[in-house]
Order: sequence, then structure tokens, then C-alpha cells
Amino acid sequence: DQRSLYFRSYRLLLDSKMSARNIARFWEWGRKIICVGRNYADHAIELKNAIPSEPVLFLKPPSAYVREGSPILVPFYTSNLHHEVELGVVIGKAGTAIPQSSAMDHVAGYVLCLDMTARDVQDECKSKGLPWTLAKAFNTSCPISDFIPKEKIPDPGNINLWLKVNDIVKQNGSTSQMIFSIPYLINYISEIISLEEGDLILTGTPKGVSGVQEQDELQAGIDDIVTMTFKVDRKS
Repeated sequence: DQRSLYFRSYRLLLDSKMSARNIARFWEWGRKIICVGRNYADHAIELKNAIPSEPVLFLKPPSAYVREGSPILVPFYTSNLHHEVELGVVIGKAGTAIPQSSAMDHVAGYVLCLDMTARDVQDECKSKGLPWTLAKAFNTSCPISDFIPKEKIPDPGNINLWLKVNDIVKQNGSTSQMIFSIPYLINYISEIISLEEGDLILTGTPKGVSGVQEQDELQAGIDDIVTMTFKVDRKS
């Protein structure tokens, strides 16, 4: 009948929209950013935090994404904005309670990310036992590079991340220093939060985080695979 024909047409339209999703532009439609804190021992130590026995998780909304050509905006409520360079893992296949043994089958590719952090706000939240949302989830708090296909990084557990501020090297570390591996993180996260296509996992930052000011230029890279550049500005 006409009603079933309508619903069948509607379902086909939805299916075509789903299949038209371009994983290389995951930031346009992905629903969440799951971040891992303190996943490098040296970074935990530099911020005087205990080395964790299990992953520390927090979230950013998709509105945190910013791409090259647009600035990182300093929130009005912070005077100590820090950079944290990270490897991002882009999920290409949804799952819940994903075993470590098949975790990498759920990875579509990677991206270079910055986890911009209002450090003074985070310190205050930590001292009061409050969530880190104001420190981590503001607009432009997740600058990202172009999508990196999975085959370009055959061993994500052994690549080099670097970051410069105004041509001065601030961070330079290897993902081999991560406390929790990518398969472990995918398993751990998906036991608690189901992973969906287009989700992004930020895997933590090596030591060397520091403050940035308006008009600073941040350059970051993964080995010779990808680089990106962002200017810092203040929200008017």
C-alpha cells in the first residue's frame, strides 16, 4: 500500500545518507570525542599527577573540532591555555565490549590532534573535585589534521609526535611511551561507552605541555606523515 511504499522509500533515503558518509570527513558527522588523560607517565609526572592504573576518560563535544585555516580561540575565562599534541584514532566500525584481539578491525584511520586545555581552570576543578568540562570541552579545543588512512600508519604504537610553538620545539615523544595501548583503550572504552562510526579517541599526550598566547603559531606533526599549523586568537 501507499504507506508501506512511503516507509520503504524513507528507509532507502536514510540508508543512502548513511552510505554517503565520508569517514575522511568524520568531524562533520561523528557524534563524540573520547579523550584519555595521563596516558604518558612523563606527562602525568610533569603535572604532579599519579600514574593511573586504569585509563582516565573525559569527553569533548563535536563542536570542539577546528580545522586548519581557522584559529584556536582562547576562552574568556582562562589565562593559561595549554597545548597537548595527541594521536587520534578514528572509529570506522561500531561496537560494544570490543575484544582487544579484534580492536584494530574497528579502526578506520588516524588524525593528528591537539587537546587544548584551560590549565588554570582544570587545576581549580581538580582541587574542588569538579568535572573538567570547562577546561577541555570549549569551542576550538580540538584542532585536527587531515584524516590519515589506516595503511599510512601500520604501527600506531610506535610513531613520533611533535609540536612547536613559534618554531620552538615543546613536545617530542613516541606513542611507544603510552601506558595503555590502542587495542586496550578500544576494549576499555567500548565496555563503558559503545563506539560508533565517526567517533574519535584521543590517546593522550607526551610531556612538554606549556602555555600559549594570542598570535602564537602552533605547528605539529606525526613523523613525516602529516603536519598542521594553527594560530591562537582570543574570542572577541
